Amino acid sequence: MTLFRGLSAFPLTPTDAEGIVDTEALARFLERIHHAGADSIGLLGSTGGYAYLTREQRKRAVQAAVECIGGKTPLVVGVGALRTDEAQALARDAKSAGADGLLLAPMSYVPLKEDEVFEHFGAVAKVDLPLCIYNNPGTTRFTFSDALIARLAAVSNIVAVKMPLAANDDYAGELARLRQMTPDTFTIGYSGDWGAADALLAGCDTWYSVAAGLLAAPALALTRAAQSGDAVEAARLNHAFEPLWTLFKRYGSFRVMFVIADLLGLAHVQPPRPVLPLPEDARDDVRQALGTLEIG
Repeated sequence: MTLFRGLSAFPLTPTDAEGIVDTEALARFLERIHHAGADSIGLLGSTGGYAYLTREQRKRAVQAAVECIGGKTPLVVGVGALRTDEAQALARDAKSAGADGLLLAPMSYVPLKEDEVFEHFGAVAKVDLPLCIYNNPGTTRFTFSDALIARLAAVSNIVAVKMPLAANDDYAGELARLRQMTPDTFTIGYSGDWGAADALLAGCDTWYSVAAGLLAAPALALTRAAQSGDAVEAARLNHAFEPLWTLFKRYGSFRVMFVIADLLGLAHVQPPRPVLPLPEDARDDVRQALGTLEIG
């Protein structure tokens, strides 16, 4: 399984104030990622604001993405939803449109139990596309135990996990533990961009990157340096990203990415309400952070 390996870039989903997807702006984002050479695109992830979009608009985004980069860069589509039947419908929509894989987070209002999450994922996996577990407790308030990941890894079509940053930065220990419990073909990757260099140097399979959604070229350079074991070059490239990582931590990467899209002249769009855009004085900080990067 090569779909969930390397650099997976997660773009914004640009919309108007009514939540209608701007397919022309989305295509600009996707073409930029494709030309940089990212290994995959993660459409409708958290950076893509999937939770704020209707099923109709999510389908519109997937169809536009397939038209733009289908067959050129593998496309993974987020299908998280509160209800299992809705997540299944979104997965079928993605498959019908031509997506290559699925990403599923356990969205909930009522806190979920492990058996409920297991059944939810098993039902969506029946749509028969490779599926990645989205372990994102920061938004879902659900944390996958090692035992649940191992249990899900035995389910047909569930082939990868997207992990949050490791506790105490112990990527090597976490990777060793999870790999002992999962099939050899099961891939383990990380989100949380400021920990990506360490995770890749420790041997993870994938960087699921927010920054790469608009800054794919420098993110790919960092990925390849770390994958090759060049710790010195990886540290140099990661150092250039540090001002951006600081802003991601301060404001939330989602808000920062809208400013980057504007500063790069790719799209003038706002976050979906109730999320507010960054204050004007933060824009200069973002501009300065971009100045340290070889954007390409």
